Amino acid sequence: QLAIVIHVGGAAIGDKSLLHINLPTPNELICYPCMVVYPPCISEADRFSLEALWSIHQMMDDDQDGGIEVEESLEFIMEDMKQQQTNKHSHLHKEDQHITIEELWRGWKSSEVHNWTQDDVLRWLKDFVELPQYERNFKDFKVNGNTLPRIAANEPSFLSGHLRVQDQRDKQKLNIKALDVVLFGPPTRPPHNYMKDLLLIVSVVMGVGGCWFASAQNKASKFHVARMIKDLESLQRAEQSLIDLQEQLAEAQEEKRNVAEEKQNLEEKMRDEIMGAQEEAYRLHELRQGAVCELSRLRYAEEELVQIRGALKQAEKDMQASSTASEALQLWLQLTHEVEVQYYNVKRHRAELQLAIAKEEAERIKKKRSSLFGTLHVAHSSSLDQVDHKILEAKNALFEVTACLRERLHRWQQIERLCGFPIIRNTGLSNLTAQLYSDSMALGFPRVPQPSWSCHSSHGSMEDLLEESASPIISQMPGAHSMRFTQQAVHNEPFKDPL
Repeated sequence: QLAIVIHVGGAAIGDKSLLHINLPTPNELICYPCMVVYPPCISEADRFSLEALWSIHQMMDDDQDGGIEVEESLEFIMEDMKQQQTNKHSHLHKEDQHITIEELWRGWKSSEVHNWTQDDVLRWLKDFVELPQYERNFKDFKVNGNTLPRIAANEPSFLSGHLRVQDQRDKQKLNIKALDVVLFGPPTRPPHNYMKDLLLIVSVVMGVGGCWFASAQNKASKFHVARMIKDLESLQRAEQSLIDLQEQLAEAQEEKRNVAEEKQNLEEKMRDEIMGAQEEAYRLHELRQGAVCELSRLRYAEEELVQIRGALKQAEKDMQASSTASEALQLWLQLTHEVEVQYYNVKRHRAELQLAIAKEEAERIKKKRSSLFGTLHVAHSSSLDQVDHKILEAKNALFEVTACLRERLHRWQQIERLCGFPIIRNTGLSNLTAQLYSDSMALGFPRVPQPSWSCHSSHGSMEDLLEESASPIISQMPGAHSMRFTQQAVHNEPFKDPL
């Protein structure tokens, strides 16, 4: 039998004054749990809470011995509540290793959560459970702290019918969170870790700074590469301009050759006409001498005079139209032109070498930028400035060669127009040297061969050919000292116009 101990009249009496009263059977206690607990149930809400706690106690008491051991609490926390904080059982047991339903009820009645108001429950629902969509339902049912055991016991009719929670995931979440506060007390927020905040702020600042630095380096690299590409395009345009000018020069030389051929044909035709006129005059002269009649002889003489005058006038007109300087001046000018052409080819070859080197460096920079860290590597290295410097040097060299070609072409065309004989089209440097220095064999100098080199040969071989071709010429020219000075200037000073 179960017994309950009471005080009589509230007076201080000894143990003998205790009264033993027989209580109902256990089956009756199950139907009326409020009869065996202290503090007693006062309201219907207390009865519902006690029934919910009784259900929770039965879920935790696996061996059904009427008490919850520490092992059963740990198993319930880890398996049913899906939590790894095993130290929570210490809040429930404290020093009691065997928790009965009455002790669980007494702990609940003295809990802070039991005294929660409706606002406290709504705050818990919003901040800790994170289900603010059910605030309206909790307000309608006026859920307070004493109602939470019913949620913790996972009563289907209460959650679905009264609180209108239909989602199974929300039901499970509400059940676990309610069990947590009913068994272990109000939830506590972890202490604020200012070190984490500091590390987070430092990380954010470093990340933003790194992004800004990477963006700045990327912009600088793009700017340098764009400037390099622009310079390279300008260099390519200058190269194309030089090629076009060389084509125009070739066309002009071809036109000069055609004009010279037409002039030669015209001269031959004029010589034929003069010869015909002379033959006609000679025929008339023979007729005049053989004529018997003086009148016919006079007529023949007049005709002969008219023919001779016409031939003389035509010859005088041709001589005036084709009046030229001496043949020696023509040869010297042609030789000067050929020497200047060789100097120009040396300068053009140097410019083409600089252009090829600049293109190769630019292609290398483009290949580096296509790699993963190529942009940052190119931005931090000095290769961009070096490539820009090489491109500018090549562009300036091409501009100088183009200007030199235009000036030389215009100057020699004007000289040809004033002199009236061809200079650009000639027999070549070796033949001119042989004609102007015909006594070279007598003086012991060998004849100069025609240099066979291309504008795309190496820089060293070009200068050697020029030195080899110019040395026998200079050695025979008057004023050998000044000529030697000119030869030294080929290697040490930039080319200057010989005229």
